Amino acid sequence: MATLFARLWYLQVVSGDAYQAQAAENAVRDVAVQPQRGLIVDAMGRPLAASRQSWVLSVDRTALDELAKERRADLLRRVAGLSGTALSDLRDRLQLCGSPGAPPPPRCWNGSPYQPVPIAEDVPQRVAVSIQERSEDFPALIAERQTVRDYPEPFGVNAAHLLGYLSPVTGEEYEQAQARDDVTLTTSSLVGRSGVEREYDRWLRGVPGIEALGVDSLGRVLGLEARRKPVPGDTLVTSIDARVQSVVERELHSTIMRARQTVDTVTGRPYEATSGAAVVLDPGDGSVVAMASYPTYEPQVWVGGINDRQLDHLYDKGSGEPLLSRPTQAQLAPGSTFKPFMALGALASGEYTMSTQLDCSSSFTVGNRAYDNFESGAYGNITMARALQVSCNTFFYRIGYDLWLKAGGDDAPAGTQDPLVEAAQGAGFGSLTGIDLPGEASGRIADRRWKLEYWQDNEDYYCRIGKQPGSDYLHVFAREFCIDGYDYRAGDAVNFVIGQGDTIITPLQLATGYAAIANGGTLYAPRVGKAVLSPDGELVRRIPPQVQGRLPFPKADIEAIDQALLGVPRDGTLAWKMGGFPLDQVRLRAKTGTAEVYGKQTTSWLATYDKNYVVVMMVEQGGTGSGTSGDSMRRIWEGLYGIDRGRVTPADGLIPGVTPPTGLPSVDASGTITPPRRAQRSAWPEQPEQGQRR
Repeated sequence: MATLFARLWYLQVVSGDAYQAQAAENAVRDVAVQPQRGLIVDAMGRPLAASRQSWVLSVDRTALDELAKERRADLLRRVAGLSGTALSDLRDRLQLCGSPGAPPPPRCWNGSPYQPVPIAEDVPQRVAVSIQERSEDFPALIAERQTVRDYPEPFGVNAAHLLGYLSPVTGEEYEQAQARDDVTLTTSSLVGRSGVEREYDRWLRGVPGIEALGVDSLGRVLGLEARRKPVPGDTLVTSIDARVQSVVERELHSTIMRARQTVDTVTGRPYEATSGAAVVLDPGDGSVVAMASYPTYEPQVWVGGINDRQLDHLYDKGSGEPLLSRPTQAQLAPGSTFKPFMALGALASGEYTMSTQLDCSSSFTVGNRAYDNFESGAYGNITMARALQVSCNTFFYRIGYDLWLKAGGDDAPAGTQDPLVEAAQGAGFGSLTGIDLPGEASGRIADRRWKLEYWQDNEDYYCRIGKQPGSDYLHVFAREFCIDGYDYRAGDAVNFVIGQGDTIITPLQLATGYAAIANGGTLYAPRVGKAVLSPDGELVRRIPPQVQGRLPFPKADIEAIDQALLGVPRDGTLAWKMGGFPLDQVRLRAKTGTAEVYGKQTTSWLATYDKNYVVVMMVEQGGTGSGTSGDSMRRIWEGLYGIDRGRVTPADGLIPGVTPPTGLPSVDASGTITPPRRAQRSAWPEQPEQGQRR
């Protein structure tokens, strides 16, 4: 910057008289030089997002405007052919955003009018060199090597929803940056729009450089007056492990493909398995080890600008809305994976203990409706632990109905205390987890207060439908809702206690809740970011674990539920998928879930954990929890612990030594990344406490 001011002082003061007349005709224009964006690496230092050199074609708008109309049109046609761009898209790209008739960003050019406009990346070198050598045939067309975003995909990972994408800064964002004297944004900057690219954008983006260009009164560039070099962005170290991420993505995909080949016995047609999510957390601090979403997209599609067809695909319901991050944004009824938290609420009420026995009958009648057990199974009088292991609906129906009556039944006001609702809220459901990713959904706890507010907001709508003739379900429901839809009925209570009805959660919320059970009661905000390093490897910022709260239950109750869930893979609803798995060495807990959805096929849920990991998988319209996800879930755990034919070899695990590293990768002056030391912290092998089952 000192050089720049010195040059300007020379031009304006020392040579002021000589250049006075010329200064009236000439001027200096600042053009931004974009910095290299910072790396995003996994916990071992493997690059997940980087920058690379690419041959880029750009159009000099000033030189283009100097051409005769016919030659300009001919050049644009040839450039469109060379770059593989539709002529209409090329014309849009060359228009300045905000100018009359310009399309909205990102289709227009949001940078400086004096800066060449990039129109194509990854141009073959022979084409780029040919353009350079034949500049007289391609006036206004520039071929040069530039730095662009790249996704190395270690072990074939996609991680699109974790990483996010970039797009040009908007005029409003630039004005806001100017108002706060933020020098890291220019009109041609790219900024993070989702994922960690957005959450940690201020560190990743770096500081642009400046080239002061002399231009004449016609806008023609006369030469470079001064230059300030750009400052590269910082490196973001994440808690993601690329090897685990790769396996989780692959197993989620195979689960969905397998479900689509399985016939739904209720509908008589294959499961649609429209979408899915899988999450792996470290319960010790909330770190996200892996997170997969299906359907997904290629992060590279955003590099160099996205066209309308590609953008439509990302938002299209017919293609499954690939831009939607299912782990953090899909909101679905949790089914029986909700029961452990309801069990904690029942214990907290003081009305039940772990030794309480209730009838696990094939059905339970409320009013004139019978609520069935899954496949009408019956187990007689069983305890709370056994009810969790066999996932007995009618056991929990009795609890929900009993506590509903004790709270006042239909006559209870909206603010009535409910130990089951308080248990769900205390476990984080209905609230944001606080993950360091944008756009997280909060889910919903469908309690008395919610039902009253929903009725108040929708009364007119349902009353209008109810007045119309018709005897189908919608019209009958609308008439009833119009009259007393604010009542929290017994049916609402028994649905709530088994994770059905209007309560919805995200897969990440479920993983966070089970992580709290696994670690003894601490609710951590999930974290993807681990640390920020400068380009030369110095620690800029360590991102510590963040405690969101604690489960509002006695430690003994949490431990009792934890021990009960040990029985699910041994002799409960997951046992048929776990034959030969070394459960005595890897003490796996689990809970299966199958959630009914009106007008759709059931949602498959499977939550598993030990003291080192929590793994949750969800498949929308995918069937049962164990039947759909059991095989893939088992393979994930076998990968985590290096299990081969029942033998546990932690050194062969996806993360050798079982748990993620506690340290950070190092970066030397040349940019070489060295993995951190292996972790010493590990809860394996887990030793049963005295009196606990092996």
